[in-house]
Amino acid sequence: MPRTAQITRRTKETDIALSIDLDGSGKVQADTGVGFLDHMLDHLGKHSLMDITVTAKGDLHVDDHHTVEDVGICLGQAIAQALGDKAGIRRYGFSSLPMEEALANVALDLGGRAAVVYNVKFAGQKIGAFDVQLVEEFLRRMASVAGMNLHVNVPYGSNDHHIAEAIFKSFAKALRAAKTIDRARAGEVPSTKGSL
Repeated sequence: MPRTAQITRRTKETDIALSIDLDGSGKVQADTGVGFLDHMLDHLGKHSLMDITVTAKGDLHVDDHHTVEDVGICLGQAIAQALGDKAGIRRYGFSSLPMEEALANVALDLGGRAAVVYNVKFAGQKIGAFDVQLVEEFLRRMASVAGMNLHVNVPYGSNDHHIAEAIFKSFAKALRAAKTIDRARAGEVPSTKGSL
């Protein structure tokens, strides 16, 4: 069965169409109107080997918040839908990833219990025109809708662009590990309860 999903979301604030293939090759076509978000989605797809196509029209005359938040919601919905009953997946993933002077440690569980621990300090408020608070907003919305337990820790880093990039790349590597089918499980759901 292909592990794919297509999500649309239309509100007074955004109009989004998003599709993913969990077993893709890392191809990304992102046109959200938020350049830095598109850049981070490129990293996410490339390093998770997940194909992502997303177009978004949002109230960018207000700010980027609603667009970034709603793309996160759509991605979370797509991941949950594409995973299905999660039979055979490894479930857990982690990555410690350097980006020049910055280091990001990400651990996640696709077990269905949504929780986020986010320990990140940026030096400034903006990366170009992008509000650094939106990194956390995106991850929290995505994880809550996907039913993901996500821990993000950045012990050090001084360049905000490098910190954000390290986070997305490390998240991608952890997701790649967690979504991978474990041949030893032979379709078994990875839980002692028998379901996730």
